[in-house]
Order: sequence, then C-alpha cells, then structure tokens
Amino acid sequence: MSIASQHIENPSVLYLDGVSVSFDGFKALNSLSLCIEPGEMRAIIGPNGAGKTTMMDVITGKTKADSGTLLFKDEFDLSQYDEAAVANIGIGRKFQKPSVIESLTIFENLEMSLKGGRSVWQALRHKLSASQQDKLDEILTMIDLQDHQNNLAGNLSHGQKQWLEIGMLLGQEPELLLIDEPAAGMTDEETMKTAELFKQLAKSHSLMVVEHDMDFIEALDCRVTVLCEGSVLAEGSLATVKANEDVIEKYLGR
Repeated sequence: MSIASQHIENPSVLYLDGVSVSFDGFKALNSLSLCIEPGEMRAIIGPNGAGKTTMMDVITGKTKADSGTLLFKDEFDLSQYDEAAVANIGIGRKFQKPSVIESLTIFENLEMSLKGGRSVWQALRHKLSASQQDKLDEILTMIDLQDHQNNLAGNLSHGQKQWLEIGMLLGQEPELLLIDEPAAGMTDEETMKTAELFKQLAKSHSLMVVEHDMDFIEALDCRVTVLCEGSVLAEGSLATVKANEDVIEKYLGR
C-alpha cells in the first residue's frame, strides 16, 4: 500500500511524502516517504550519509525541502514553519550531544525548560505554580533523577545528562519527540535503562529515534525504518529488516 493511500485510512502524527533535498547537486533526501501514527515509536537506521540528519532538519524547519509534503498531525504544513514555530506546535528535538547548563542544578535546568520559554534569570526568580511543580516532579521521577535534583548538572554521568536533556524536552510538552543517537557513549546499563524510559514515553508521546546501536533498537521493540541514499530501503520489525537482502548488502554487510 502506498504512503498516500495508507495515510487516507489512518491519522498520522507525522506524514512525509516525496520529500527531496539537494545540496550542490547531491540528493540528501530522494523522494522520501514515511508515516508515523499517533503514539508510535519508530527507530530509524541506515548507513552514514543515508539522510537521517537531513530528514530531522527538514521536519524541524532547520532545512527547507525542495519538494514533497510534510504534515504534522494532518493539519500543520511543516514547510511553512521555522525551527522556533515547529517547536511551539509540538515537535521536540534532542541532538546527540547534551546541551544542559552544567553550572545549574538539575532542577534549575528543568525549570528553565518549561513551556513558555523564560531566560535563565527569569526562570530562577519565577515562583512555580502548583501545576508546574507537579510537572517537574513527574519529569524528575520519569528520568530517575529525583534524588539528585539539587546536584549540579555538570556532575552527572554522560547517560544522566542525556536523561536530563530528555526531561528538558518534556518540559516543552511536545507530542512528537525526535531523538538523535541517544545510546552513543552510554554504558550497557544506561543503554537498557534508556530503552525502558523510551517505552514509558511512548505511552503518551510519539517518538522517532535515530540510532546505530542494534542492541538498543532491539530493546525498543518497535517498527524500524531503514534509510539509504535519501529514501526508505526497508521497513518492519528489526528481525524483518535485518533479514532483508537489500539491507544486508547496503548497510549491515554480509
């Protein structure tokens, strides 16, 4: 079934159809089509240069597509929005490298990230409402940092900084989370704990996770899309795509 006909039958949180982007003649995305349903977690894999980062850049308004359709929740045409506007309508992006403010405590980092965007100074002088305090307590519990909330963010392990940044993203109340290589640099224990966190998040959010770590993707136990040369090479469970001849040849190697 084509993406377009599939889309008519099912609502989507993210719908890309025929999206192409070229840089100096190089096709970073080549008629890319994919559809993510509300409440779905999707893993994106593929070789370096497959278009994974460009796809995220296009979704979040950092890069403009040359052609194609990009819809969020079937109503927002993402080609019409810049990065700040995309964040405001409900798409949050976490880059590979954490960008927490190390000189602030965990709690202060989260407080500053709450929807409504305040400066550091405003956030630290601002008295939290009961609902904001509840929201922060909920996030701290979810990312398992409630016992460390008054510690400086600079003292956290790499994995904990990644969790804090995911918590900061949740403070923006996105419906769709785009997360880039979260398991990179994590210990095995942190990796598995992150997979459990994502499964929790998937109960109330849609997630797109770009990753290379196959053990992590296996732990996510979700649908996998393989990108290659800017378009979808294969899609299905991890076992299905790992058995696909094209995927073996172009990505996994024999």
